[in-house]
Amino acid sequence: MSVNSKSGSDMGNKSSVRIEAWGEGDLPLLKKLLGDPAMMEHLGGPESDEKLVKRQANYEKLTESGKGRMFKVVLQETGEAVGSVGYWDSSHNGEEIYEMGWSVLPGFQGQGIAGKGAALAIAMAKADGKHRFLHAFPSVENPPSNALCRKLGFTLIEECEFEYPKGHFMRCNDWRLDLL
Repeated sequence: MSVNSKSGSDMGNKSSVRIEAWGEGDLPLLKKLLGDPAMMEHLGGPESDEKLVKRQANYEKLTESGKGRMFKVVLQETGEAVGSVGYWDSSHNGEEIYEMGWSVLPGFQGQGIAGKGAALAIAMAKADGKHRFLHAFPSVENPPSNALCRKLGFTLIEECEFEYPKGHFMRCNDWRLDLL
């Protein structure tokens, strides 16, 4: 499955992207995204190879489990995978929600790619119709991700403690988007 953005959209420059379902061959991308100390600065540090192999398997099974979807973000012009975006079932303050996350490789940041990929994933979450609300929990120390939440139409609910990864707590902003 592939979903496309239009070139020149309001989310940034002229880069056009599509999202594709996460698949078997995407472990090298996952290692670049979640195994890199700079990429994981706001998320508790890089994940081990063992953890990344487990995460890869979970990403591959997510859609068929009915508990969310994970995508790679691909440049239309070159077919190069440059990031990830996804949403999954979660619980927050006693409410069943979708939680969302995204990541773009350093050489492609600042070009509107995360916003375009996230907008495409949000459209998929709306179409799934499972949960009313989608939340994102970027670190309070991550201005680009917080700005992206604003651009995508999320509402800032509160600053909160959030556990990611397991055993690591950080200060995050709780952003909520109404999918109705």
